[in-house]
Amino acid sequence: MTILTQACTPFEGQKPGTSGLRKKTKVFMQPGYVECFVQSIFNAIGGVQGKTLVVGGDGRYFNAEAIQTILRMASASGAERVVVGRGGLLSTPAASNLIRQRKADGGLILSASHNPGGIDADFGLKYNISNGGPAPESVTGAIFEQTQSLSSYKTLDTGDINLARMGEVMLGDTRVEIVDPVSDYAALMQALFDFDAIRALISDGFSIRFDAMHAVTGPYARTILEDMLGAPEGTVLNGVPLVDFGKGHPDPNPIWAKPLVDMVMAEDGPDFAAASDGDGDRNMILGRGVYVTPSDSLAVLAANAHLAPGYSQGLAGVARSMPTSRACDRVAEAMGIACYETPTGWKFFGNLLDAGRATLCGEESAGTGSDHVREKDGLWAVLLWLNILAVRQIGVQEILQDHWQTYGRNYYSRHDYEAIATDPAQDLMQNLSNTLAELPDKTAGSLTIETADQFTYHDPVDGSVSHNQGLRISFAGGGRAVLRLSGTGTEGATLRIYLELYEPPTGQLDMESQEALRGISAATRELCQLTERTGRTEPDVVT
Repeated sequence: MTILTQACTPFEGQKPGTSGLRKKTKVFMQPGYVECFVQSIFNAIGGVQGKTLVVGGDGRYFNAEAIQTILRMASASGAERVVVGRGGLLSTPAASNLIRQRKADGGLILSASHNPGGIDADFGLKYNISNGGPAPESVTGAIFEQTQSLSSYKTLDTGDINLARMGEVMLGDTRVEIVDPVSDYAALMQALFDFDAIRALISDGFSIRFDAMHAVTGPYARTILEDMLGAPEGTVLNGVPLVDFGKGHPDPNPIWAKPLVDMVMAEDGPDFAAASDGDGDRNMILGRGVYVTPSDSLAVLAANAHLAPGYSQGLAGVARSMPTSRACDRVAEAMGIACYETPTGWKFFGNLLDAGRATLCGEESAGTGSDHVREKDGLWAVLLWLNILAVRQIGVQEILQDHWQTYGRNYYSRHDYEAIATDPAQDLMQNLSNTLAELPDKTAGSLTIETADQFTYHDPVDGSVSHNQGLRISFAGGGRAVLRLSGTGTEGATLRIYLELYEPPTGQLDMESQEALRGISAATRELCQLTERTGRTEPDVVT
């Protein structure tokens, strides 16, 4: 096999966002595009000579071809071993687990997470470091620098290898190990949770449904829920991964998983339902007649995690992304443990987890996880919920009501305004940012503003500082709004407005969320001049 050094010209726009590089699939399919980004990763981490890497993805369109490219490049650059999921499949949390178990030097994960898949849809690639977590800003910054000056990349002059057959194969001088993508992850889940208690709950007639949305979690859910925990065949819906996710949108929320929501809201619906996303790191939790917001889910899990064997010693602390509701803050305060507020992006939890300061972490965008890996983990959250339900022997609705009566309720919603022209979106944010200092004590709509700032994060572990992480506005009476431009889209800009209102345990705990938040929503739209600057009057997605 011949090592080839190919001259190349840098591609514009290969700047990793909060979850790696995401573009339209056809952008990644350009000749040399994947090669230039992968070589930039290798250069930024000091090369891969003698190193072990983990490679896998969510099975979306072009995954298989891109993985073959990565394998050839890893071999040409001297990698000692590459561990790959059979068929190129690895959920993001399973990849994180493999990196940690194998003590690998890092991993390349191919996914655009919850974004649609297909030749006309989205693709993504990110680098995870040796702790199993997403590369921190120092590494992604170095990768971006390399993308701007790259002049050549190395690859092998060889054909594809068969990723369907488990075992080891040599690619040049590199040992490629093809592994079962599920087994190591399933063993980890069995070590964390009381499978006997969950199995007994199911055998007693507690009905569940899990929608894998034709994404990577299907094989994991079938193995764990149906084979190991005894749920009836057919419990896992849409369980076969497809390159276009069955032409669906693999985002586990009430909009894109509406058939599941309709099922569980029916009088004869299952007792519990859940869904996960494209790469398996997000989750949606439902009980009969009730949807659990991700923010409430994090708070409930924090309050009840000790009921699972893996967390029986209690939590060191909890952490949430800044836009996530402050529901878990109240749990942490009652438990006497720390609660950390970080920027959006799972990579910001890594230092807290590695330092033992936090055990559970969560984001409002349906991501929750713990120190078992360094990624959010959709199926883990489902199993923790099932473990709690098995121990407490009450339903999801009853758990929520008990939680609100103990800690109060944080009404919460996210309004997404998608595919806004980039310049107007940035102008809106800049204009509001320029007026923040003047806002306290002023009124907007029917509300009085108490505080307004641009969130800056000071990492308590390494002292690093991350500026411009979102605009925060607090209103008198327990309300809050957060505004951010999302870094996970591939077209235009997505403006995300997060709305929150706290009601104490003695307050109104049974309002409809959008009605409870109506005043805060109107005040926020007025403050940022939403319609005047973007022409939008209603959000595209409400979650």
